[in-house]
Amino acid sequence: MQHSSHLLMIQPVQFEFNSETAVNNSFQVNSTDENVQQKAQKEFDQLIQKLRQNGIDITLVKDTPVPHTPDSVFPNNWISFHENATICLYPMFAKNRRMERKQSVLDALQAKFLVQHTIDLTSFEEQSLFLEGTGSMVLDRVNKIAFACLSPRTDPAVLENFCEQLNYHPVAFCAVDEQQQPIYHTNVMMCVADEYAVICSESIADEAERNMVLGILAASGKAIIEISYNQMNHFAGNMLQVHNQSGQQFLVMSSQAYFALNEDQISLMEHYNPIIHSDISTIEKNGGGSARCMMAEIFLPLK
Repeated sequence: MQHSSHLLMIQPVQFEFNSETAVNNSFQVNSTDENVQQKAQKEFDQLIQKLRQNGIDITLVKDTPVPHTPDSVFPNNWISFHENATICLYPMFAKNRRMERKQSVLDALQAKFLVQHTIDLTSFEEQSLFLEGTGSMVLDRVNKIAFACLSPRTDPAVLENFCEQLNYHPVAFCAVDEQQQPIYHTNVMMCVADEYAVICSESIADEAERNMVLGILAASGKAIIEISYNQMNHFAGNMLQVHNQSGQQFLVMSSQAYFALNEDQISLMEHYNPIIHSDISTIEKNGGGSARCMMAEIFLPLK
């Protein structure tokens, strides 16, 4: 199945701007806001409330103050979960993000879900090669395709290793922002749902690569919803399709992303599923990630 009704989310305790990740994340802004942690906590709680009100199961783990992990609210970068009771651990670019791989999170998951296999790619950090989970890759789980725009955080060799171990087909390409710099994570420029895909295809500068990606999406039966650079810059590519315990599907995004869309785009998306959106502007501004980054979808069997 492409989407899940179970999500892992990490409650922030010391959220703030991370200078280690800002070197190649153009979405981050070191704001002068006061009480960033308190504002981020409120935004996080509001998003959790909206998801739970719609019947989506959240495995909520509170972060620990020590070690200090300012980006822990984005767990999808260091871990992913798969239907064959497998978890995958990923090599992270920023050294202080590697400390997010906390045993307390794994313990909380294993209390509720069955974990029989672990694929550990973290040794690639010793070679300065990185693949930051479902930030670096946007997975078509049904068709076993891993879309990945290459960047300092997304290395083709690690991508190949992941795909070999989990039987995915890699689709690697280059995507750049308006300053012609590599887009740091694939999941800010595209989202793959069950019957449609949202993509900023103009960010794929090479025509052959752009046609390749769009062709693969179309061949897999996806309707393609295009977004512009401006919309991508407002996190309109950073979305995740989920379903609730009754099987009803939703598309989750931030309010910034939602209000960046036009009426036609919203109508197309809502043709497939309702939209859940919530204001997470403090998290987006200081963390450089949005709603999709905050949700690690769980496909493990329940115990």
